[in-house]
Amino acid sequence: MTKIIMFNTREEERTAANEWAVRHNIDLTLSTETLNLNHLERLKNYQGISTSQTTPIDPAIYPALEKLGIRQIAQRSAGFDMFDLKLANKHHLIISNVPSYSPNSIAEFAVTTALQLVRKTAQIEKNIQNYDFRWNPALMSRSIKDLTVAVIGAGRIGQHTARIFNGFGSKVIAYDPVQNEELTRFVEYKDSLEEAVQTADIVSVHIPLTAENHHLFNEKLFTQFKKGSLFINAARGGIVNTHALLAAVNQGHLAGAALDTYENEGDYFKNDFRKEVIQDEMLKELIRHDKIIITPHIAFFTDVAVQNLVEGGLDSVLQVINTGTCDNRVN
Repeated sequence: MTKIIMFNTREEERTAANEWAVRHNIDLTLSTETLNLNHLERLKNYQGISTSQTTPIDPAIYPALEKLGIRQIAQRSAGFDMFDLKLANKHHLIISNVPSYSPNSIAEFAVTTALQLVRKTAQIEKNIQNYDFRWNPALMSRSIKDLTVAVIGAGRIGQHTARIFNGFGSKVIAYDPVQNEELTRFVEYKDSLEEAVQTADIVSVHIPLTAENHHLFNEKLFTQFKKGSLFINAARGGIVNTHALLAAVNQGHLAGAALDTYENEGDYFKNDFRKEVIQDEMLKELIRHDKIIITPHIAFFTDVAVQNLVEGGLDSVLQVINTGTCDNRVN
């Protein structure tokens, strides 16, 4: 019987994983651990691997897996920046992702946090906790339908985001090197990223992290944002220079930000730190900040998304085992 091991298994993934294994007659091992060199002896008995990496994989893993005859690593996420694709190619390893598992879930979350910032719900709730029921002028907001929203990256997730904001009556503009003709019915494309952010009241980012766009949103770009605008990132943390973002908010150029991803999240997000000491001072500043919403990379977290991620990752493992390649390979 074919044996597959699924690393980084979370509790909510177990049912979908076990049901998949029964349907496909697979001997599936569910491990909560992260793939590392200590697992090599154990991996001699397996033909395939699925992971949910959040940090870069140890470079020594690639030649070790090649030596064991394992031909792939199937990542259960859309992002795959944690893998060295050149090194994977060198050692004949196929890296795959799950490019689309519930784009509307992420889009809905991005819009939700944007609405929270616009309507200042955090401050309202804080006032209520202190029994302050006044209609404070500082709590007055604008109507969403009167705002211009820039969607950066109009792929699967960005398209859903644009449609939702359009449903509110917002003017939606977008920047993407590849323009979707269908979206032009209600989205105005801009020729450059700079042009898109200059007129937007809300900037919502939905692009992958690549070597070329690391810290794309930096001090220079934030200065080109419309004063008083809001920044939403439900994409990848590394596309944002967090120091520059904090400076833009603290100096009043940005009115606020909502971050579901953070460039140094790997050691923290998904983990329980209630009894631990957080050493990352920048993360602590983000958490304390009155004008910033930070969430633990949870925008995708719906029942349908979890099932699709599990099945998508395991389907790719089995496809490589059976055919030598898979539809969702990224190298």
